[in-house]
Amino acid sequence: MSQTISVDDLDVTQLADVRKQLEEELNHLTNSFAQLKQAQAKFKACIDNVKEVKPENAGKTILVPLTNSLYVPGKLTDPDRVIVDIGTGYYIEKTRPQALKHYSAKVEYIRTNLETLEDTITKKRDNMGYLTNLLQQKIQAQTQTNKS
Repeated sequence: MSQTISVDDLDVTQLADVRKQLEEELNHLTNSFAQLKQAQAKFKACIDNVKEVKPENAGKTILVPLTNSLYVPGKLTDPDRVIVDIGTGYYIEKTRPQALKHYSAKVEYIRTNLETLEDTITKKRDNMGYLTNLLQQKIQAQTQTNKS
């Protein structure tokens, strides 16, 4: 059975350790949040790119992205079908509406995860503030005791 210990009962050293652990968790969560935001932006860009593939552009020369910074010229032969990156180096062919649905679902999934993560980060920040205040109070009390 696990036993719950109040942070009020911890000494200064233990509080500092708990604060450090909470700070590391908060940094990790904040980094994860940033990575999810980047992924969401990438999928939103994919939606914009799919919308740019229009039937009136069939047969025209376009720049095809091979990487984020490398584009090669190519011809758009079938504007109704696009290649979709489904992750880990796998690509599938989909119709434009299917591709839009796929990327929109990804954006929505990430949005819900971002909301959950944001709530967690807020709670952790509140806990960090409480711990910092408690640590300062204990240090002040310890300093007062040592002066007496």
